Amino acid sequence: MKANDAERRVLSGMRPTGRLHLGHYHGVLRNWVKLQHEFECFFFVADWHALTTHYGESQEIEQNVWDTVIDWLAAGVNPGSATLFIQSRVPEHAELHLLLSMITPLGWLERVPSYKDQQAKLKEKDLTTYGFLGYPLLQSADILVYRAGKVPVGADQVAHVELTREVARRFNFVYGREPGFEDAAEAAIRRMGKKSQRLYNELRKRYLEQGDGEAISRARALLADQQNLSLADRERLTGYLEGGGRLLLPEPESLLTESPKVPGLDGEKMSKSYNNTITLREEPDAVEQKIRTMKTDPARARRSDPGNPEHCPVWSLHKLYSDEDTRDWVVEGCTTAGIGCIDCKRPVIDAIQQELATMRQRAKQYEEQPDLVKAIISEGSEHARDHAKDTLEVVRSAMGLGYR
Repeated sequence: MKANDAERRVLSGMRPTGRLHLGHYHGVLRNWVKLQHEFECFFFVADWHALTTHYGESQEIEQNVWDTVIDWLAAGVNPGSATLFIQSRVPEHAELHLLLSMITPLGWLERVPSYKDQQAKLKEKDLTTYGFLGYPLLQSADILVYRAGKVPVGADQVAHVELTREVARRFNFVYGREPGFEDAAEAAIRRMGKKSQRLYNELRKRYLEQGDGEAISRARALLADQQNLSLADRERLTGYLEGGGRLLLPEPESLLTESPKVPGLDGEKMSKSYNNTITLREEPDAVEQKIRTMKTDPARARRSDPGNPEHCPVWSLHKLYSDEDTRDWVVEGCTTAGIGCIDCKRPVIDAIQQELATMRQRAKQYEEQPDLVKAIISEGSEHARDHAKDTLEVVRSAMGLGYR
């Protein structure tokens, strides 16, 4: 795998918790639809991750998996542009998780912020399991098994990507320092053309002596263009750039994504656990009823009372769905009591109805053809597994397990 291949590859997953809602769409799926046209994307249903907190309700996972996939397709995720698969259909995730667990210090897992946060929030769940403690490392395996360079996350998930970077760095340090590494790297340099040799050495020196980030980027691009180097030589020379060993597992980078707050019907964050959602396949009458009865600014107890849009959950929906003129109309009408709350909600209702109508139409063909959905996942899982197998061959060989 070339260094710049990793830079173009994106990996993201989602737990199957049932039908998806507008919070999922604006927080994740809209970004996936955009990324699938810019990168090589792998999107997976994280069914094993669902077991880390809901192992007692495993009978619900299968239906949730198919509902999740249909909602992805309805939202515009295209199996022709991205690889869609189910985590457990690619057992290499589990094998890499096991192998990485051999070198990952226990303290690294215990310090992940979400470990204690989730324990505090999910007190009704039994989270005193290895599966829950180890789930950030399983996430690392999910990423590293495809040697993905980009991981789209919100700010609260950056720590998980940083753990993955540390695990990759440790693996490369422990297993990338083959005997005679420097000699093998220098021999590989000599296999490059004289001009490329000089440029590589110059860029490496600039990076090691001056920390020049541009130099290392140019050096990686130079290696990617060397047709006469083997994959092993490219890995050696990529690691040699940083003064380390072979770059067996590239360190991924967080691709910070904007995650707008989508308010639920009660004004809290939209969440299935709060029972305040509008699902992507919600029927029109239900959408109308839910938004019409949605909470508004408490100051507007009567139609004649002025309000403040910043105190109203519906205003957050206007920020997502309404143009500038409509938002100006809302501010003027709300603060002067010139419009009522039902008047204010009408543009939001219409915009959401229009958006969901497209999704319901897309979803209908997949609901009526479940075998088509299964075929998409089967093909995607096979494609994903081909890439995962390649990584495991590299990992096993580096660890001295290449005798299979």
